This record gives sequence, structure tokens and C-alpha cells, in this order.
Amino acid sequence: MNKTLFLWLFVSFLTTSCSFKDDKLPEHSSGEINTISVIIDDQLWNGEVGDSIRNKFASPVLGLPQEEPLFSIKQYPVKLFEGFATDSHNIIIVKKDDENKFEFKENEFATPQNAFHISGKSSFEIIQLLEKNAPEIIKKMRAIEIKHNQEIFKDSLLDTRKIQKKFNIDLLIPSKYEYVMRRKNFIWLKSEITSGNTSLIIYQIPWKSIRPKYAVTDIVITRDSIGRAYIHGSDHGTQMVSDEAYSPYFSKTTLAGNRCYETRGTWQMKNDFMSGPFINYVIFDKAHRRLLVLEGFCYAPSKEKRDLMFELESIIKSIQIKK
Repeated sequence: MNKTLFLWLFVSFLTTSCSFKDDKLPEHSSGEINTISVIIDDQLWNGEVGDSIRNKFASPVLGLPQEEPLFSIKQYPVKLFEGFATDSHNIIIVKKDDENKFEFKENEFATPQNAFHISGKSSFEIIQLLEKNAPEIIKKMRAIEIKHNQEIFKDSLLDTRKIQKKFNIDLLIPSKYEYVMRRKNFIWLKSEITSGNTSLIIYQIPWKSIRPKYAVTDIVITRDSIGRAYIHGSDHGTQMVSDEAYSPYFSKTTLAGNRCYETRGTWQMKNDFMSGPFINYVIFDKAHRRLLVLEGFCYAPSKEKRDLMFELESIIKSIQIKK
């Protein structure tokens, strides 16, 4: 009797194990950063629906000196959907159907992953759904890419104790960055790349330094004063200033649970040839009665700058402010 019970339990275990193997867990998502897999038949892709997708998701990134798309788009016909297209971080699946429908599915084919299903009775109705939901789709896509970047950072992190001690904050900063300058209320970190570099600067200023009605003007004045004090070129009399030829892009957001101003624009080295984009965050740290400023900028004349700036944005958005 005992042997019979044992055999029955053993067979049940094997059967259950096999069923678990067949029921595969989602694969880990892969693919290039800031890239979307669009699953759509060629007829729709080459018409007005495809134009709408490109206009929304490949529109120029704000604040870059040359036009670069918000996302790179890779299109696949529906018949090729199985396989390599399904493990991308971000997928948009578009088709004509008997029902007008927008659906978001998290980790449907891989993890982490955003999958957006859009179907409509006609091209016009598909475009309406795209127009309506594009802002939320973009928000979710950028969030998953930032999270993915931050997970990559964790493989090799810089020791940030100097930052913690000076500003009472912590950040996920890749170990390729080095401290190049430390002053009383200022830190500059830099990472060398081929024919250029990326930089992160952190500083704090008094609570009322940025006036709400004149925020953009005050932010530009402040960052130019920091450039004059600390960020110089190799020749005497050179300093980083905001590029007056391009108006910066300004928005209000939140960061680390605090009110925040985000400013994107371009900089140049006064009396020198260097220039590039910057992204600046002014955080209203009410608990410490200060304005905390984190800015990323890069100099990369021979490289596209979208992903370089996105890396800096991912670093800044990893901020944790300690109480």
C-alpha cells in the first residue's frame, strides 16, 4: 500500500513538473534603448496610420541641437509577430478589426515590457485612438526605458558617499563617471566617451532664488553663473553659457516627491567652439528649505545625443532625498 501511494505521488510530481515547464514564464525583454517594435501590416504602415505613428513617436526630442527621434521605430508585419519582435521593451500592435479598442498589457510577452493593442474598424478610427492615447503611451514607454537604464547602472555603480555627505541625497551613477570638481555647494562628475564627454553637476541655491513668474529667466541666469564660476574650457576666458539662439523648453513636474522645474536647451562655451544640449532640474526641497539643482549636459560633436542625454536623465531621476 505504501509503495502504491509512493508511486502515485511520484507520477503526480512528474506530471506537475512537466506542466510547469510547458507553461513558460515571460522571457526577459531585450532590444535597443528607446526603440519601439510596431506590429502592423504594410498596407496600414505605408498609409495614414503609419504617418500618425511616426508623427507621434518619432517626433524630434526637445532641446537637442539637431533633430533626433523621440523613439526609433522598427516595423514588423503581423505575420512576423511571433519570435524576436515579442521580447522588445515596448510594442505597439495595430490592426483593423470589427471593434474599436485600445488595450494596455504589462509584461505580456516578456518582462519588463509595455504592449499596446490598438484596433479599429477603419484607418480613421485607428488614428483617433492613437491620437487620444499617445501621451499616456509615451509616458509609460519613457518610464520603462528609464527603469531599464537604472537596472543597467546597478551592475557597476560609483561610490556616492561624497554626494550623500554634501547634499543628503543618493543617486544611481554608473562607475564610468568620475569626480572632477568638488566645492562647498557644488559637485561635477564626468564620463569620457569617444570624441567627447557627458557631465552631471549638482548644486544647491537659496530657497527663493527662482521666482515662479520668472522661472526660465532665473534658471538661465543661475546656470550661467555656475558656468562662469566652475565650468571653463581649456583656454583662458572661456566659460559655459546658455545658448541665446535657442529658447529653452520649460515644464513643471515632480521629482523625488517634490515640486520641480525641468528645463531643456543648448549650451555653448563662450569664446570657444564647444556646444551641446543640457537638461536641468530645479527641485523644491521643502524639507531642507533649499533649491537643489541637478543638470546633465554633453559634448559629443560626432555622435547622436538622444541616448546620451537619456542616460543623464535616468541618473537624475534615480534621486532619493534623505530626511
